[in-house]
Amino acid sequence: MTSPDVIGASHPERAKRVEGSPPYLGRRWRLLRVARNDKTMPTKKPIHDHAALGPLTCFAVNPKGIRFETQEAKENVVLFLRQHLVVNVGWIALIALMVLAPTLFFPFFLRYTPMPQLPIGYFVVGTVFWYVATFGFALANFLYWFFNIYIVTNERIVDIDFLYLLYKQFSQAELTRIQDITYTTGGIFAALFNYGNVYIQTAGELPNLEFEKVPHPEQVVETIRTLAGLEKKPV
Repeated sequence: MTSPDVIGASHPERAKRVEGSPPYLGRRWRLLRVARNDKTMPTKKPIHDHAALGPLTCFAVNPKGIRFETQEAKENVVLFLRQHLVVNVGWIALIALMVLAPTLFFPFFLRYTPMPQLPIGYFVVGTVFWYVATFGFALANFLYWFFNIYIVTNERIVDIDFLYLLYKQFSQAELTRIQDITYTTGGIFAALFNYGNVYIQTAGELPNLEFEKVPHPEQVVETIRTLAGLEKKPV
């Protein structure tokens, strides 16, 4: 037996129901009509869709305008990583002390330490040399952080290590050669700022890769697992 409210609308009351808000569709029909009439309903925007890359960026998903030396034509960068910004706090604080040393600490040291009288030119040259050494120390630490980058593409993982001013090491592993990937975090700063080390185990004689002190290590691991087609192991 068919329902008279669904089939046949000859009766005026039933016809009015079908034309207005049919009882057999209920709330879904009314929501559909509201959605059709409301043109200003907000739409969800993708998260981290083609993130802009700044000079101090240490974590970017699908970054725009980034390429590296051996990138292929159809290869897309999925993750761009550096060490977390907070790892630079130590050497920056040391640089601040070194900058203040000639004006605050050295006069105090010379006043209470017996030393022979030296020409004023010696102190000027020593101070200039101190600031040059301080600048060199700061530049070396910044370049080490800035040029040590980790890249994850839709085909492979790239680890670029900047060791000296004129020397760098380039390591890579295809996604199909990845066997396992884990991460570790430890310490108050790592827990507070959410960074850690990511370890990537590869097959065969390929070297294992390590991402040191990168932001959001759990998200990095899950992204690489998805790209490599690895199943998440139960804890």
